[in-house]
Amino acid sequence: MSELLSITATGLTKRFGDVTAVNDLSLNIHCGEIYGFLGLNGAGKTTTIRMLLGMIRPNTGSVSLFGIKVQPSQSSIWQRVGYMVETPHAYPDLTVRENLEITRRLRQMSATDAVEKIIGELGLMPYANRRARTLSLGNAQRLGLAKALIHHPDLLLLDEPANALDPAGIVEIRNLLRGLAENSGVTIFISSHILSEVARLATRIGIVHEGRLLKELNANELAEQEEQRLAVDVNDTVAALSALGKAGIAARLDGKNSLIITDKPTMQHPDKVATLLVEAGCPPTRLVVEQRDLESYFLGLVGMKEEKKQ
Repeated sequence: MSELLSITATGLTKRFGDVTAVNDLSLNIHCGEIYGFLGLNGAGKTTTIRMLLGMIRPNTGSVSLFGIKVQPSQSSIWQRVGYMVETPHAYPDLTVRENLEITRRLRQMSATDAVEKIIGELGLMPYANRRARTLSLGNAQRLGLAKALIHHPDLLLLDEPANALDPAGIVEIRNLLRGLAENSGVTIFISSHILSEVARLATRIGIVHEGRLLKELNANELAEQEEQRLAVDVNDTVAALSALGKAGIAARLDGKNSLIITDKPTMQHPDKVATLLVEAGCPPTRLVVEQRDLESYFLGLVGMKEEKKQ
């Protein structure tokens, strides 16, 4: 990953009437990075992508791609950018091959074999002569990705690219995108509401909720959220931390009355922790070994309870 920035967004705010879709959002995304933009439906992901691409103007804030400010008079950067926003569009009565040929010409590409290459890369060869309106949702999504990738962009912005793809297709696209970043240095900005899928691909994740960027984590920090841990609730956390520390057991606070222990040998003997705390005069009110999954972490961060999942 390069220290150079592909995307710089500063203080982006977008209002539609009385609704603030994006609120003072800033991003710095490095060249070669796979950045996962994660949020619930309606969190402001698509609006942000549209502002990054200059499709809509922010009420306040600015965007630069490769150090060049995005504005109506600036068109030189778009040959370096590929994108797919919301539903992939195509000429419905033209074939897959014809749709891609139009894209090639609009991109003013001299390589006449570009269409056949991208058809092969996206697994569209069996459907190359089918009209776009006859494609399944998954293959229409593949066609949209092919149009975004045909000119070998340096920056790729994808809005929910895994929509309607079957599990095998998701794996294929994931491997393709990872290869573009690792082998060609392509910067990939990918939005999704599915944390588990983004976590498998992204090198860094930004979590957006109600138009605000709540948190950014790198891949290692995100993986830590899936750790198995011993959760201990006590009434006196100061005394409990002191007792555990004297016994050589590392623990951290997790809320007002909760402690978290991630030391594996200790987790294998939670009864010893209970005995230790009872003898120290701070008996646990709850003690459980839990596996915190990423979805629970995400829902907790945006303030939703598990039972509210859709």
